[in-house]
Amino acid sequence: MNRILLWLLLLPLLSACSDVPDSASIAAPPAIANNELVQNRGADRDNWWDNLPRPEWSDFTQVDIDDDWFEVYRIDDEIYAIYEPGQFEEVISFLIIGTDFALMFDTGLGIGNIRNVVDQLTDMDIVVLNSHTHYDHIGGNHLFDTIYGTSTEYTRNRALGSPPAAVAGFLQDGWVWKALPADFDAATYQSYAFEIDKFIGDGERIDIGGRVLKILFTPGHAPDSISLLDSENRLLFTGDTFYLAPLYTHLEGSSFPDYAKSAALLAGLADEIDAAITSHNVPRVDASYIKALGQAFEDIQAGTATDVTVSDGVTEYHFDGFSVMVGAAE
Repeated sequence: MNRILLWLLLLPLLSACSDVPDSASIAAPPAIANNELVQNRGADRDNWWDNLPRPEWSDFTQVDIDDDWFEVYRIDDEIYAIYEPGQFEEVISFLIIGTDFALMFDTGLGIGNIRNVVDQLTDMDIVVLNSHTHYDHIGGNHLFDTIYGTSTEYTRNRALGSPPAAVAGFLQDGWVWKALPADFDAATYQSYAFEIDKFIGDGERIDIGGRVLKILFTPGHAPDSISLLDSENRLLFTGDTFYLAPLYTHLEGSSFPDYAKSAALLAGLADEIDAAITSHNVPRVDASYIKALGQAFEDIQAGTATDVTVSDGVTEYHFDGFSVMVGAAE
């Protein structure tokens, strides 16, 4: 179908969606970009591994570990990034070591044994806190004894676990390029149930000894998304609320309006931090990106964001270094 004709057919549908701006403000029809393998995750996602290794990791000291599935880097004093570059998510979990205990901010995909990695890095007691409870951030929760979480219904339901059928698609062709661990059985891959030992709330502070982390409730990507503000060290752990890749407001459970509010909240903190610690692709980005996040959502809402692609039927707005996916275009 002619691209311009397709865009004209999509205009009424996009305009009717409260999550996107009036499409009449877009000066030209969007580009169309469909993937064959990794769909619904932004334009040009197939063969994503061609971007590896990402040069940003060379800024950090790699730590030798006895596990080929993970890569570990020291990104700050007593902060380790535990990276899984073998699967599409390129998820990063963070081990933050205090003098009283260590906080594990997410536990990854559950493909490799992240507990074995953590035990090679510290002998401190571990508390797990998830940035949110999507499958790629809770995979190793069941391997730890103490878990904090939000008291949302979404979190409680996700803590019950997910069967293999719910996550099998994330191991299909195009999603994994690296050899899976020898003891990993793809047929039984699942999100295991875990028990939340303590519920935490917005504004609560967690003192791990020598470092205090303030919890910011930042829903949008997921109903239970949180960020962590380390004011003394001028760091913001953003989870999936920001990273240098497509940001998802279109998934089941996501909310564009909530995401816009969270983006504005974080943008208001940009002058108080030097860097954001992000949970996909690269571990640390300049604070200027957090201001850009807030501006991006303002531009989308105002109808002034004009660099648009329809990829796999989803509208994607492009900005410098990242994009925002806002909803189905069909």
